[in-house]
Amino acid sequence: MISAIAFCQQEENGTIYIKHPYIDVVNNAAKAYMAKDESTEKMIYSDTARVWISGLEKGISIADAIKGWSSDFDYFDDVNLKTFGYPDYLHYKKDNGMTVQSWWTLSGKSKKNGEVIKIPIVIFDDFNTAGKIISVSILGDLSKWLKEKS
Repeated sequence: MISAIAFCQQEENGTIYIKHPYIDVVNNAAKAYMAKDESTEKMIYSDTARVWISGLEKGISIADAIKGWSSDFDYFDDVNLKTFGYPDYLHYKKDNGMTVQSWWTLSGKSKKNGEVIKIPIVIFDDFNTAGKIISVSILGDLSKWLKEKS
């Protein structure tokens, strides 16, 4: 019996890095969020960056996203974004794609009821050649978080 796997062609489409300056940019974006440092956030993202978050029908502008992220502190105490695992920088040959994928736990204590909410999320940050984040996709069940903000 001959395995079909032996006849499949393989081709690499890029390189995965465990250390890269774009990983540092993503970590700095998380630090700026937790420090409520909107001016640093605005420097990290391109002016035309778009953000999509699980549950949204379509993406939003980075300006609207930063406003929304800043409002987290109006509804939660002890807001934290902590990494788990480690981020990877993916540099794709095709179309020179540049993405950092990272895993986090978003947490905060509700000012309404004192409940501590912890949400595992994964974030995909796409970069342009100038080193700015141009697209953000955040995946996770943020329904409890958003419910506290409504």
